[in-house]
Amino acid sequence: MEVMALEQVEAQVERLLGGLGCEVMMCDVGLEQSKPASLRNNVTYIVCAVVFNDSEEVLMVQEAKQDCYKKWYLPAGRVEVGESLQEALLREVKEEAGFECQPITLLLIQEQGPQWIRFIFLAKITGGSIKTLSAADQDSLQATWWDRRAPLPLRGRDILRLIDFGLKYRHDAWHPVTLPLDMSCRHVVQRLVLIFSADDNIWILVVKEFSALVATTPRPHLPIAAALKTHAVTWAANMVAQDAMPSTYYEHNVNTLGVFSLQHDGRQHGKTDGVCFNTLVALQPDRVARDEDGAKMPPPPAQMPPPVENPRYVWHRVLMPGVREKLLEKSKNTSILPIHSLY
Repeated sequence: MEVMALEQVEAQVERLLGGLGCEVMMCDVGLEQSKPASLRNNVTYIVCAVVFNDSEEVLMVQEAKQDCYKKWYLPAGRVEVGESLQEALLREVKEEAGFECQPITLLLIQEQGPQWIRFIFLAKITGGSIKTLSAADQDSLQATWWDRRAPLPLRGRDILRLIDFGLKYRHDAWHPVTLPLDMSCRHVVQRLVLIFSADDNIWILVVKEFSALVATTPRPHLPIAAALKTHAVTWAANMVAQDAMPSTYYEHNVNTLGVFSLQHDGRQHGKTDGVCFNTLVALQPDRVARDEDGAKMPPPPAQMPPPVENPRYVWHRVLMPGVREKLLEKSKNTSILPIHSLY
């Protein structure tokens, strides 16, 4: 493969490291098992706002829905057809709490497969006034600032962790500001910077040929895999690893460490409702190795990535010093936006 072509892959990695995105032109794995994302039909996106005042009290809203009537929760709700994630966030905070707001960064992404994904934002107030009982409606009864000590009947304790994430980021921003990029995508997919490191060397897995599903001129690129309804979104990385290295796949752990950036448009229902997660994924030898009798044995230190068996793929050793150093740093400190599976 031409060196220049592989250098272009490194340039793509550098873009992702900088929080940028790349158009989704193809899907290498899982497309035949995936349907185009269609909001309210086969995908649901939730936005959730973590907002603090100067006293680090958190903004809470009192639910109006019958199944959780008068319970308290963070401002949150479903993304509507035709909305971007940020537009949905601004609408939900205004409807439920009375405030205009501005997103600061995504704090965390939670998912239960492509059919349910929650995007948790840290946001700040830019205008409006807090919603009182006199303005109660079907969206919420009222809003309040909570000091996290006074008794408050919560709709769910899952938000306590989200509030902690927000406080942690306020005190020490452990990953760069990450906001959705306005780039369209038809499916829910994961673009992988799949790395293998040994000593100070690092390799990335590159697709050198397109699948038969895509009729176009082959060009080296980072693998893109479609999320399957039956698995976590991040299972896409496992599908790529198994496709490339079927014999040694079960001897390794495939860990999605986090998200460099994510791409979403949402303006054309059924055509751009998908999301592309640009992720850092580490392939690591399984810490527990066993001999043929099933006894545990320490795995030998790996100096090279496992051999690629599928001719569509190749390991490429990263040559650009800046890219190599950033990948090594982020793989050790996981200083990127986390994505957690709730399966």
